Amino acid sequence: MVRGMKDSVDGRGQGDAVRLADCIALMQADLVHAGPDAHKLMHRVSDILMFDPMDEWVPVGDRIILAVGLRCESADFDQLLERASAGNAAAVIVKAYGAPMERLRAAAGRHGVALLVAPDSIDWTRLVTLARASVVGAAADFVSGIRLGDLYAFANAAASITNGAVSIVDPLGRVLGYSTLPGQPIDELRRVTTLSLEEIQAPAFDTDFKAVYDSPVAVHIPATQEEMARLALAVRAGDELLGSIWIIDPGEERREAALSALDKMAPLAGLHLLHARSAFDVGERRNGDLIRTLMGDPDHASFAAAQLGLDATKGLAVAAFSIVRPQTGSLEAIQEIQKLLYLVTTVCNVQFKSSHSALIDSVVYALLPCEGNDPRAAHRRVVAEIGSYAQTISRFPLIAAVGEVALAVEDLPRSRGEALETLEFLLRGRAAAGEAGGSAVALYEDYRVPLNLVKIGAFIEEQGMAQQDDIAMIQGRDAEQQSEYLQTLRAYFQCNGSISDMAAHLHVHNNTVRYRLTRLEKDFGIDFDDPQKRLWLWLRLAAMDLTA
Repeated sequence: MVRGMKDSVDGRGQGDAVRLADCIALMQADLVHAGPDAHKLMHRVSDILMFDPMDEWVPVGDRIILAVGLRCESADFDQLLERASAGNAAAVIVKAYGAPMERLRAAAGRHGVALLVAPDSIDWTRLVTLARASVVGAAADFVSGIRLGDLYAFANAAASITNGAVSIVDPLGRVLGYSTLPGQPIDELRRVTTLSLEEIQAPAFDTDFKAVYDSPVAVHIPATQEEMARLALAVRAGDELLGSIWIIDPGEERREAALSALDKMAPLAGLHLLHARSAFDVGERRNGDLIRTLMGDPDHASFAAAQLGLDATKGLAVAAFSIVRPQTGSLEAIQEIQKLLYLVTTVCNVQFKSSHSALIDSVVYALLPCEGNDPRAAHRRVVAEIGSYAQTISRFPLIAAVGEVALAVEDLPRSRGEALETLEFLLRGRAAAGEAGGSAVALYEDYRVPLNLVKIGAFIEEQGMAQQDDIAMIQGRDAEQQSEYLQTLRAYFQCNGSISDMAAHLHVHNNTVRYRLTRLEKDFGIDFDDPQKRLWLWLRLAAMDLTA
């Protein structure tokens, strides 16, 4: 049954203002109302505002303010509450970060503003999205009897309004819900996707999906020889793409009405998708915990692999992905790393027909199976493909690396370590060279020799072998006298001892090179004819340069 079908599409009238209590109910984010005045919950809400202490102050009337990164003990937080109260803000949302609730209640009472406390564990990106969608969704009314997040019931309601069979698809191409009303025509594509609960082609590579995502309103997708025409709408919460709704075209006479109804359903669809995703997030967090166990706890790796349904008989490799950006804690950075997780999951699903991915400590990990005659070529191809698509989610470059194959789940921590070593080596190389733009991807074996030299250098430092050796003494002399003996020694190894090549490399005369080598022999006792001495000096210099 549909209550007030016109109202559910057209939204509330001007007299039906959205109240703070409505938004809180729709957000379902475990918010605690710390304000002492329950009447504050009836405050009108018009919008959401992300607060940044560095930004210029803007009008906050009737807006919910999200205090990202502020602690209740800070002067910025106290000033925010004062301004929010003076500006008639609807509420302020903050994380306690360990502050006692009594202190938060006192702050709310002191300034006379509704203060909502969010759990420390909740992701700010998700909270912002929920808040924005709740404001629009509360204004849009709802279909009676449909629980938020029940996408099958929502699809049936949408199908009855638009007179066409409905499918709801997430950005990864998973069918989250579809209508089951009798008598509505469908084609083979609709039949196959509802059986598999997955699109045949991933949205990231499908031209029809791209056309829908590029449009702010519902669009008409013409029929082909194999497929019926469709109406489709991208569903968003702010700038975040939540998914899309696809409806079998009800025919020319009903098309415009259906397109209009689809546009008006967008806010409500966003709320349903957000709440459905909240349930999915629980499973995603579980997968993340299991993958963390696989890569960091060998004693329980077999149990985690069984829970994930992993087939490790042919081996697995860990891939690590990171976006290179100067600030990693901003809201934009958090959104980009989430988009990277979805991108990695999508491409791995296409390549391997399965994907086990997780976001751990700002690094996206994927477990890559070993299939076919040349699994390492497949691994290289998939990370390169992800690198090529990374420009669509961030203006900053992507760095990706794959550890060696683990032939047992207990070896996955080693593969993860190799992936991280390679990732960090690529990052250091970019920093040293001052590179800008472009992505870099590699397999561990591409840099096995320099990575092993880095380990040797770390061992030398840990064991104290570098203290007061020849290299340390030369460094001290260069620092004291502004000489260039270390640079000369480095050129000696790079040019295999050739005086003329060294002179050209250092841009000095041959006699200058001979003089410096003589001083190295006499002042530091370096015997260039001793192979062990040469090996030690080269190892020290190579390790230093690789870790600089």
